[in-house]
Amino acid sequence: MTIPYSILDLSPIPEGSAAADALNNSRDLAQHAERWGYTRFWLAEHHNLAGNASSATAVVICHVAAGTSRIRVGSGGIMLPNHAPLVIAEQFGTLAALFPGRIDLGLGRAPGTDQLTARALRRDLLGSADHFPQDVQELQHYFGPEQPGQSVRAIPGCGLEVPIWILGSSLYGAQLAAHFGLPYAFASHFAPDYLMEAMHAYRDLFKPSAQQATPHAMVAVNVVAADTDEQARYLFTTLLQHVTRMHRNTRGTLPPPIDDIDTFWSPREKPGVMAQVACSVVGSRETVREGLAALIKKTGASELILTGQIWDHRARLRSFEIAAEAIAGLEASES
Repeated sequence: MTIPYSILDLSPIPEGSAAADALNNSRDLAQHAERWGYTRFWLAEHHNLAGNASSATAVVICHVAAGTSRIRVGSGGIMLPNHAPLVIAEQFGTLAALFPGRIDLGLGRAPGTDQLTARALRRDLLGSADHFPQDVQELQHYFGPEQPGQSVRAIPGCGLEVPIWILGSSLYGAQLAAHFGLPYAFASHFAPDYLMEAMHAYRDLFKPSAQQATPHAMVAVNVVAADTDEQARYLFTTLLQHVTRMHRNTRGTLPPPIDDIDTFWSPREKPGVMAQVACSVVGSRETVREGLAALIKKTGASELILTGQIWDHRARLRSFEIAAEAIAGLEASES
């Protein structure tokens, strides 16, 4: 039996499209993913980025969950320092009341934006990452059973026990998830450097909790799949351009693929971009199957969460379909 596989969607806005197109594409992808056997469909909170439409993450989760019937829908993640824990408890309590047994709450401690935008979100920076552990505990309190004399409750939310995940790209998140006995997702799709150290730290330090009896580590990976390796490498140039623009601080909407990426980046830029996307599997069904099998073996992941920044929506659908077929091939090869 192979491990569960899920999708992390950033609601990308392709060049030539609008936010409404991106949001409808996210819902369409989730509907297909449900048929293809994916376990979860997560959306990420980002702000002031021209290429992402998922800033009001809870609203987008509702949009996606309303268009599906079985797949779990959640956040990968909510950037908790941007919000009062009670607000998030009410939002996700409402989602859990509307879609029972289908909502996940993944939490991150980064702002999901630049510092100027973070200040606009919070008005001040008192809700900083330094308070993240206490904010997680406060959220757990709001989702737990009502306590005698409890004066502040999340309604809806109280008693719904919405599953909480800790997200991270460093050892800090791994250690915190282990301490609280929560499932952990590592953002290796854009920050692969500490992947193995984080996996070891999480498993070694894990303390069982009421939510999670044993460690559950999810690994994020960029997957760009197509009918041929050559076609997949062509589609992958969209992500390479996008990351290069991030390094240049010239972000924008998601660019279409190009024939020769070396005409876009400089020799100095290439190593840094390739290091950032090192946790990527690009190719045909067989190439993807081999790449994901190697990643599972290397990390001992309990679950994979796949993300794919692909300009053309039809090609993005096909990529996730091929990835699902590749993972089914892993299962067949094990039996």
